[in-house]
Amino acid sequence: MVSMDQLSKKEFKYYANFLDRLAKDMTRFYNLKLNKPFKPMNKSKGKGYDPVTKADKAFEKFIRSKIQKKFPEHEIIGEEFGQKKTKSDFKWVIDPIDGTRSFVIGNPTWSNLIGLNFKGNPVVGLANFPKLNKYYLNTSRNNAYVIERGKKRKLSVNKKVSFKNIKVAGAFHGWLSLKKQSKIPKVLKLMQFPCFDALSYAHFCEGKIDIVLQCQNKIWDVHALIPIISAAGGIASNWKNGDAKHGGSILVSANKTIHKKMLKLLKPAL
Repeated sequence: MVSMDQLSKKEFKYYANFLDRLAKDMTRFYNLKLNKPFKPMNKSKGKGYDPVTKADKAFEKFIRSKIQKKFPEHEIIGEEFGQKKTKSDFKWVIDPIDGTRSFVIGNPTWSNLIGLNFKGNPVVGLANFPKLNKYYLNTSRNNAYVIERGKKRKLSVNKKVSFKNIKVAGAFHGWLSLKKQSKIPKVLKLMQFPCFDALSYAHFCEGKIDIVLQCQNKIWDVHALIPIISAAGGIASNWKNGDAKHGGSILVSANKTIHKKMLKLLKPAL
């Protein structure tokens, strides 16, 4: 019996199929319209560096148009154009370009993130990497896949990894002060792998990385990723072990044991 707060098997398939088609459409749109240099603008206006380009806005307009045409009653929130409120139980959360810094310098690790929420909870997610010709998508609560150059592989985290053998990717993006970093030397020592925004979470879902940690995520940074991570067998929370759907500083781990140990190591930085 399906809970009132969950999608049915038929609904999962319906929305996953929509996102599967949208991933292909976005990659075609990029190759036809956006595969060229763009001059970045700084959204922070002197308070740091938070780049945005015309491509961010073009992608979000394209994504919104596809969703609004198919699901006109659904709510939408996106990084660049805010929120379209409705009374629907369904809400789409969009990050048109996750990793704009990578995008503006020609690094291919940026992605399009689109998540579907049902009654406030992320249920279906898509992480599309146009330059890498692959995308990540969950088709149910327990099944997620990477589709790379037309070939489909099931995702599964490295559940059996022990703490002494973990591979950790992390980034603070300037949000964690040096004073706070000095309080977590064991965490710093463990961070041996670079963090490329959503791509690191994708690699985590493939079992290539065992832990990913980041600071100060917005909801559009994580809502598409949470259901993919969960379906691949991973655990996601904030650094206080709260619900990751609210954003903030995020920790994802391949099993409960290493998640608990890493939360303990991060605690002095809170």
